[in-house]
Amino acid sequence: MIDQTRAVRAGEELDVEKLRGWLERALDARGAVEIEQFPGGHSNLTYLVRVGKDEYVLRRPPFGSKVKSAHDMGREFRILSKLAPVWSKAPRPAAFCEDESVIGA
Repeated sequence: MIDQTRAVRAGEELDVEKLRGWLERALDARGAVEIEQFPGGHSNLTYLVRVGKDEYVLRRPPFGSKVKSAHDMGREFRILSKLAPVWSKAPRPAAFCEDESVIGA
């Protein structure tokens, strides 16, 4: 089963302009930015971000979360970066943003 995206849930919106600027700097991704959300899952929030013809999956901790160890996106990025080259089914991370001013996490 493949999870279908939907409109972003109220209260879980991302600042499109801040994200667009970061994507340009980090990935040289240019073009109109469209964001949808994957509704499944029970922990970290997952979005589909389209920039021009390219698509990215963006993950972030839930809003208001204070338990950093439970939602450690840096750890997820590091593990997937090592796993992707040796296991074809693992997603290939593109970039990691440590600047909380971009998406609030």
